[in-house]
Formats: sequence, structure tokens, C-alpha cells
Amino acid sequence: MMKSLCSCLHVRRKTLFLWFLGLIVLMVIVGAISRIYQFWDKDPDRGATVVKQDIFGDSFTKVKYLEQGWQPSESLWFYTTTQGSDLLPYDFFLVLEQAGKREPFRSDDNINAYRYLPQKATFSNPDALPVGFVKDTYKGKQYVGLTCAACHTGQLNYKGTGMRIDGGPAGADMTGFITGLSKALYTAQEDPEVRKRFVQNVLALGNFKDEKAVLDDLKKYSQRINTYSVINRSPTEYGYARLDAFGRIYNRVLEHAMSARQLRTILQDTFTPEELESVMKDAENVLSSNQRDHIVDRISELLTVKQQLRLRNQIFNPPDAPVSYPFLWDIPQHDYVQWNGLASNGGLGPVGRNTGEVIGVFGTLDWREEPGFSLSSLIGGWGLSKTHINFESSVNVRNLRRIEQQLSSLHSPDWPEDVLPPIDKERRLRGRHLFTTYCASCHSEIQRDDPDRRIVASMSRVSSVGTDPKMASNGAKYVGWSGITRNQYVSTDVGNVLIDQRAPAAVILTKATLNVVATPDPDKFFLQRWYEWAYDLVFAFFNNEIQPSMKGGGYDPDTTASPFASIMAYKARSLNGIWATGPYLHNGSVPTLYDLLLPKRRPGDPANGEYRPDKFQVGAREFDPVKVGPVSTGYKGFTYDTAVKGNSNAGHEYAAGRTPQPNGETPPPMTKEQRLDLVEYLKSL
Repeated sequence: MMKSLCSCLHVRRKTLFLWFLGLIVLMVIVGAISRIYQFWDKDPDRGATVVKQDIFGDSFTKVKYLEQGWQPSESLWFYTTTQGSDLLPYDFFLVLEQAGKREPFRSDDNINAYRYLPQKATFSNPDALPVGFVKDTYKGKQYVGLTCAACHTGQLNYKGTGMRIDGGPAGADMTGFITGLSKALYTAQEDPEVRKRFVQNVLALGNFKDEKAVLDDLKKYSQRINTYSVINRSPTEYGYARLDAFGRIYNRVLEHAMSARQLRTILQDTFTPEELESVMKDAENVLSSNQRDHIVDRISELLTVKQQLRLRNQIFNPPDAPVSYPFLWDIPQHDYVQWNGLASNGGLGPVGRNTGEVIGVFGTLDWREEPGFSLSSLIGGWGLSKTHINFESSVNVRNLRRIEQQLSSLHSPDWPEDVLPPIDKERRLRGRHLFTTYCASCHSEIQRDDPDRRIVASMSRVSSVGTDPKMASNGAKYVGWSGITRNQYVSTDVGNVLIDQRAPAAVILTKATLNVVATPDPDKFFLQRWYEWAYDLVFAFFNNEIQPSMKGGGYDPDTTASPFASIMAYKARSLNGIWATGPYLHNGSVPTLYDLLLPKRRPGDPANGEYRPDKFQVGAREFDPVKVGPVSTGYKGFTYDTAVKGNSNAGHEYAAGRTPQPNGETPPPMTKEQRLDLVEYLKSL
């Protein structure tokens, strides 16, 4: 009898093992087929289309892709692979009308006005979404969201040819886009005729069951995007080609990390007793509810606009340090990334960095308190406590890992002499010697398509390079209410930090992203969820050849008293492909490479000198091949004013003889001919 029972148990264990093994093999096969399927879109134009009318008079009749190591299918995969961004319901985006116009908000002309890149319909993009816009599915619902490509795909035009640049900085005006979207949603709510058309068109797509469901979501997402706009209102206008991404990521984390206990305290400190009594009548239901996600959003619904602004000032930091969208070639080969070298690229660093980016671009964050502990919370550092925070979200860690892997094969574009005027070889040769004298101490040269290339961040402390300090200062000094992350520990380069009631925003972000990464995808069934989660993290860690290392250059080291001192600095990266990345400096305050070699005019400088422009236009894609950068005069774009706080064009005046080299020496200022020689060399990198 006993022998028979043991035999039976053995057979069952063997059967279960075979079933489990078969399931793993099946998931591997499905994953491989899925990857092949996603690269089926081989449209030779990569979906590119032209726009008939341009607000700034740009004209191009064809689009040319520059050689950067990617095939058409790889570009299209990059454009259309979701990372878990959920801006609003997908059907809403398809049918929404512009405010005051009976034209689709997503029309090519309107999208192009915000300087996103329109696309034609292709296999992987059947609804002809713009570059970097994609359908995401989360918990059974479909959303439109943003991919990396929305902010990191560029185009420059020259004499009728649009040069499309994968991984290049976008010219997008994201704040203008969000403002326009908010107005369009408000109009769809408030205008009876527009609302009627909107509801009918949404229902016709078959994904909403009735009018009430449409109107409920319309109200919810109108409020959500309006709250986002209120929270992130900045005294510094961004214009085109810039965004304070870190400021907005910090605010998104602070919004969703907020606890009911802390919010109750903030409300009591913000409003008068009379106001508080009125607000708390309805707010009490929100604060005492077990549904803690979107708690700030739901409280904002109960407040007037002025009250929302006062609450905003208590919780959030102004995202008032816009910077140019970074270019992505060589990013996986860097030891540290971001303008201030904030993020290490070693180990799992890229997954955490990209998770923070998705949080910033409208990832759904269903963070909530739950009883007991879970494996995810244990990994995230919560221990065996009686309660833990479930950091469930729409963030697609699997795709983030694959996107980073795809970027490893992208390289910078060569100066296209079949489109642009050929490089002057004599000037280039003279410029090379000037580069050695003025630039090479910080900007190392690399072979753009070398698979073994590595880029060491050469940091320069803000006080040494002299450029606008706002971005670096905000990153190091911003603090916020810790909410659900309070009393947790976060590791830094100089030891662990215990998160207090108020803590550095960078610490709260680090803790939140770690826990999001530690939480498997809720949309997958149990075994697939945990298998893919483990596989992706192990693969991302062991496949990443970048190891944690020391930064290079001159910067103030982190200490226990000042754990973020090292990010009060800016990074000098290799300049291959720099011709395609204007405007220049981290905040986009200098329109062309030639202007970058000029000094900033200061009081007492002679009036007849040549200086960096203090005001110029941004928005056009037409390219100036002599000064190297988008044209900055002759049209009515966004006026960039360098007198505005955060917009300074001072510093990095090595070529002007005003900023000392790292060794303390200051070479003499260049002549005009020397500047033109150096620009010619920079074209060739």
C-alpha cells in the first residue's frame, strides 16, 4: 500500500514537473514568435509622410533616413513598442476634435504644429499614429501613450529633404500639446454639439458599452490631465525642443506616493478653518477610503482653481528647469547618463532609469496599501511588516529592457553630403588641431559604430563650467512629502538614507522605481507574470556589460552630509553626431555650434563684438549648414529669451577664452576663421 502511494506521488510530481517545463518552453516559444512578429513591419519609408502646410514655413517633399545601424523594421519597432504609458483612452484620441475646430485633434497639421512627427498607416501602426504614440493595453482597457521615440526622434529639413534622425532630440512642444489636449477634452465635455459627436464616434468603435461610460471617462481624464497641467505649471516657458522631464517625474512620484495621513496634515496647514470645514465635508470620504490611488487627483476635484494652486505649492516643486531632449545614440554604452550624470548605467540601472521615465509620461500607477507582505515588497525593502505597498502599475519592464537592448545597435548619423554641402577638408584638418586644444580634454572621441565602444562621463562642476545651474540645483535640492515611502531605507553611494516625513525627491523616486521594477506585470497570468519578471531582470543585469564605476572629470564628491553633491555638475559626452542635435548647451540656450564658440555679451563688452544671441526663435526644422543648427531667425516661432531664469546662455566659453580648461590654462580666444574651422571639424564627428 505504501509503495503504491509513493509511486502515485512520484508520478504526480513527474507530471507536474513536465507540465511546468512544458509551460516554460511554450512561453519561450511564444516570446520568440512575438519578437519575430513585431519586426514584420518593413515599410521602406518607415512610415514617414510629408505635411502640406507648416506653421513656420518649413517645406520638404521627401524624407530621407540617415544610416544609423537600424533597418526600417527596427525603426518602426522602436516607434510602436509600448512602455506602459497611458495618456487617455485610445478611442478618445482617435475621435477627439480640436477646441473650436471641427477637425481631429490628431490631424497631421495639428500634430506637426506641436512638432511631433506625423506617420502614414503601416502594419505595426494601422491607425497612423505620430512617431512615438502607441496603443497600450492595461487591465483590459486600451490607451494611447508615448514611447521613447516621441521625445527622441528628430528631423531636420534642407532644401526640400527631411532628414529623419533616430534617437535624435525631438522638436516637440509637450506642454503646448498637453494644454491643447486639455482644452479639447474640456470642449468635448461642455459643448453639447461637440459632446454629442464625441460620444457617437466613441461608441461607434465598439469599446465602450454606453454613453454614461464614455462621459464618466471623459470627466475622469479631463480632470486628470487638468490636474497634471496645474501641478506642472512652470514660470519658465519651455517652447519647442525642451522639457523639464525630471521635475515632472519628481512631481508624478510625489503625487502618487502621497498618503492620506500626510494629505490631511497638508490640507489643515493650507486652508483657513472656514475653507477646511467646507473642503473636508467631501474630502473625508476620499481620505478615509481604502482606495488610496490617485488621492491627490480626487481631492483636486473638490477644490477651486485657486485652492488647487495653493495645494500644489504645498506638495510639489516647480518644474522650471527645461533642458533639451538628450540624443540616444551611445546611451547604453555610457557609464552615467542624464545631463547631470544622475543615473548610473551599471547593473539594473537602465531598467530603473527607464521606469522613472514611464512614470513621467503617464504610466498608470495603482499604488495601494495591502495587508501582510509579498515577495515584491520583500525585494523592494519593506521586510516582513504587517502591511506593505503594492506598487502595481502599467510600466512594461519587459519592453523597457528590450528597448534598451535595441538602442545598443543605434549609432550617430554621419554628415550626409548627398543632402548637405560637402565638408571642407582643409578647414576640417585645421579644425582638428583646434579641437585637441579647446575640446578634447572633456569630449573624448569614439568610433561611432564600434560595438565595443564605452563612454566615460566627464563631469564638470557647475561653478567651473559656468552654465545655467537650475537643472542641476533642482535635481540635487528638491524635496517632497514622502507619503507611503516614509521610514523606508534607500541606498546611496555614501550609505543608506532613512526616508523622513519630507525627503529629497531623488530618494523618493529611487525607492518608488525600485518597487515598481520589483512588482510583476498584473496583466499576465501567475506563472507567466513571475517567469517573465525573473527572466527580464536576470537578463537585464547579466547582459549589461556596464558595471558600476567612478565618474570622471572634476566634480564635488558625495558625502554623508551632502549625498547628492556630485550631481551639481554637467556631463560632457562624446560629440559624434553633434551636428544633428541643436540647439546647444543642456538647456538649449545657444542655437548653433558656431554661436556656441562665441562669448556671451556682458556689461562693458564692446558693442561691435560678435556674441551669442540673447534672443532667438525656436521651432523651425530648416537647417543652417554653415553655423550648424536649426535656423533661428526669419520666422515667428517660440522666442527663447536667455534673460529668463533657467535660460542663461553663459558658460562653456572655452573657445572665447573665458572658461579655463580643466588643467587651469585658458587658451586665447578664437578668431572667426578658427571658429569656422572648428565647426567644420565638428560636422565630421
